[in-house]
Amino acid sequence: VQLQASGGGLVQAGGSLRLSCVGSGFTLDVNSITWFRQAPGKEREAVSCISWTGGKIDYVDSVMGRFTISRDSAKNTVYLQMHNLKPEDTAVYYCAAPGWTRQCAKNNMRYWGKGTLVTVSS
Repeated sequence: VQLQASGGGLVQAGGSLRLSCVGSGFTLDVNSITWFRQAPGKEREAVSCISWTGGKIDYVDSVMGRFTISRDSAKNTVYLQMHNLKPEDTAVYYCAAPGWTRQCAKNNMRYWGKGTLVTVSS
């Protein structure tokens, strides 16, 4: 069982990136997926979550209106589209699944992917 996040990079403020979370040996369709991020010297925070049906989506206030989470069942992938990026969005981004619920969760995540670094320059 593996989750793999990708799509990070260096972008100027105001730019866009799309992160992907791909499941290997793990069907994302029957799991909720939460994107987390951790900036240097800061605690990890949950950025966005999509429930297993896609019917429940949450965003942290700081990214509301700029980030969009979505899933592509055919590709077993969950995306995090990020627009109007700000320097404060700079962090390592991780995708994770709780494994014990199909609803959105922020704690007790059982499955984690390796992170992808997003750097936003001012």
